[in-house]
Formats: sequence, structure tokens, C-alpha cells
Amino acid sequence: MTSSLATVAYIGATILFILSLGGLANPETARRGNVFGIIGMAIAVLATVAGPRVLPGGYPWIIGALVLGGSIGLFAAKKVQMTQMPELVALMHSLVGLAACLVGFASYVDTSTVFPTPAEKTIHEIEIYIGILIGAVTFSGSVIAFGKLSGKIGGKPLLLPARHWINLAGLLVVIWFGRAFLNAHGIADGMLPLLVMTVIALLFGIHMVMAIGGADMPVVVSMLNSYSGWAAAATGFMLSNDLLIVVGALVGSSGAILSYILCRAMNRNVISVIAGGFGTGGGAPAASGGTAQPAGEVSPIVAAETAELLREAKNVIIVPGYGMAVAQAQHTVFEITKLLRDKGVNVRFGIHPVAGRMPGHMNVLLAEAKVPYDIVLEMDEINADFPDTDVSMVIGANDIVNPAAQDDPTSPIAGMPVLEVWKAKTSIVMKRSMASGYAGVDNPLFYKDNNRMLFGDAKKMLDEVLSALKA
Repeated sequence: MTSSLATVAYIGATILFILSLGGLANPETARRGNVFGIIGMAIAVLATVAGPRVLPGGYPWIIGALVLGGSIGLFAAKKVQMTQMPELVALMHSLVGLAACLVGFASYVDTSTVFPTPAEKTIHEIEIYIGILIGAVTFSGSVIAFGKLSGKIGGKPLLLPARHWINLAGLLVVIWFGRAFLNAHGIADGMLPLLVMTVIALLFGIHMVMAIGGADMPVVVSMLNSYSGWAAAATGFMLSNDLLIVVGALVGSSGAILSYILCRAMNRNVISVIAGGFGTGGGAPAASGGTAQPAGEVSPIVAAETAELLREAKNVIIVPGYGMAVAQAQHTVFEITKLLRDKGVNVRFGIHPVAGRMPGHMNVLLAEAKVPYDIVLEMDEINADFPDTDVSMVIGANDIVNPAAQDDPTSPIAGMPVLEVWKAKTSIVMKRSMASGYAGVDNPLFYKDNNRMLFGDAKKMLDEVLSALKA
């Protein structure tokens, strides 16, 4: 393939990637967006492999890598459950960061590259230094995020004394060694500052994500997605590959925008998320979130009573959370929804932007269960309808329906927009126990007079509700 033809293929792939992002903005066009992305990636890979920059001797290595990587991807697609998608996404981000680091070191030790002027050589070395820096932070941060999302690492933030000063000191050291790297007279002289910077970047990535609490993990996933995009763009600069630069910039900017949207949904800013410190261990016993303590007793309910309330209701809003994902209850939820709608009940879903462990987690699960897109509404679209709702049913969610966000100014989640399920005539919360949510903040909703608690595994309880409705 000639250079001109490869450039045309890159332009076509770029257009398809942009169309893919546009399609993913809406559930009804998401499938088409995925198809555009797959076709664009296939064109990009073929154009790169068949392009003029790949020597014939490299094809066996490329084919071997494609077979190995494709096999791992196919295995993951077949074996990984939907509940494991957040940690899988984090793991994929780590691979992008690792690739940026490896390409950076390979590009630095490559003696075949000849630079016409010293300025071009300096620019290339800056690209290498920044690319490895971003890649190392992305790699280690994503590995820690994988550990937190999979439960291998606790959700409680690790807050070191003077952690901000430690980060500042690390940044100054990175800048100092960057100067030494650019002034190095040879590869051997430049390798030491490059390795020192890489170690500091790896430690910073670990420290950054370890300091972030469980409640902020959806933002962390989005933020690491943005980092992986910038790492890919940096790789493109190192390899002089225009497509990698453009695609990396698309991923980086879209991830940054999504992080901003999620932070707005949590009444937080990106800097405070990166600084960390919000949230405690997920699923801990109910702990105080502020000075206002929940009062009263909970009112338990059984599946048969829940079914009766749903049967008599005219308007029902279901709020899914991570508990639904863990129990794999989305298909039973769809069966209940279909049965109620056939009886004339207006059933809709309220989705909080940070429900689950990653952006769009609940939307993906409901789409998998064939829930119609038109009854799945975002928080801003449905919050005003709760006062006219007969039954609001919360399935495994906690922090996103916590009234303390509005009522208790001393709560760690004060000011965070939440789904106002307690304004319905009756709210039903499905939980295994009275444990607090992923943010470790107690929920006064459980003690409200119009709230009922349906304890037990979400799948088992919903199956019983479905059987009672059918009876």
C-alpha cells in the first residue's frame, strides 16, 4: 500500500471513529456506533500493517501479535460477565498505558532515526519523555483501579500525611530529571533520568488512585479512559502516526468531558477527585456520614406485599444499582416490567449518572435485558416525577438515593444530586442488609415512614415478586 493510500485509509478510519462516538451518545444508535468503530479499527489496522513503513520481515511478528491479542480478547468477551465490565475496562486502560511506555523506550533506543536538526531531536525526546510519563501514570493507576473495582483492594482511600506535598515533590523531581534527560549526550546517559521518571510516574499513579474513595470510582474509570487517550496520542507523536494522534485526542477529550459531566452529577470537581479522600470502604457497617443521625426503625416487607403494591400502582419508577448487577437480576426486572406494562402500569427507570461502577453501567445491563430504551430516563428527566409516583423501587442502590445529600450539610455527599425516591407514595429498597453503600455513608431513606425494606438477594427476591405477580 502506498503512502497516499494509507493516508486516505487513515482519514476514512478517523471519520468512522467520529461517527462511532456520535452513535454512542444515544442508546438507540449505540449499536450502529459500535459497528462504525469496529470497521474503522479494522481499516486502521490493515492500513498500518500493509503500509509502507512495515518491512516484510516484520509480518511474522505482527501476525503472531494479532493472533495472541485477538485470542485473549475473544476469550475475555466470552468469559467476562457484565458485572465484571468495570474492572475489565480498567485493565484495558492499563494496557494502553503499558504500550505507551514500551513504545517510548523502544523509540528512544532506536538508533536508526536520523534528525536533520538538533531542534527536531529535542522535540522527539520531549515526546518520548511526556509519552512515557502519561503511560506510566495510566498503567499503574489503572491496575489499582482494577484491584478496587474487583474487590481485591479495599475502597477506603489511602490518605498519606502531606500527600499533596509528596505529589508536588514528585512533580519537581520529574521536571528536574526531564532537564537532565534532554541534556544527555547519549542513550546511556539519558536512560537513568528516564527510568527515574518512570518509577516516579508509576508511584504517582498508584498513589493517585489509592487516595480516591469508593464513591468516586465511576469518575476514576472515566478519568483513566481520558489518560489512556492522551497516552495513545503521545504514542502517535513518538511514531509519527497521524491516526494514533487523532484517535488518542478523540478518546482523551471525550473522556475528559465525561469526567466533567460525572463530577457535576456528584457536585464535585475533577481536582477534588484527583486529590482523593472521599468515601470509605464499600459495604461497611452503617456509619455516620455527618452530624444528622438517621432515626426510627425500618419497616420490612416481603415479596408478596411488594407484588401487591406494584399490582395496584399506576406509576412505578425503578432505580437500579450495583446490587442488581451483582445479582444478575436485570432479566427478572425486565420480566416484571413487561408484566406490569401489560397490565397498564406506567413503568419507567431512573438512572443516576454514577450508578454502578462505571459510566453507563446500568444502561448497558438494562439494554442487555431488552428493556425498551424509551422508558430508561436520566436523573434530570425523571426526578420531578417522583411526587406523582405510586411506587419507587430501588434495586441494590444506596448513595444515589440518599436524602442526606439534600438534608444534611455536614454529610460527605452533601450537595450531590440524587434520585428523590422518597417523594413517591411508597418507596421500596432492596438490599441484602443494612450495610452502607460504596461511599460508606448511612442512608436516612431506610427509616422514612413511607419506605419499606425488602431484604435478601435481589435475584431471589425479584423472582418471588414475579411469581406473586403472575399468581
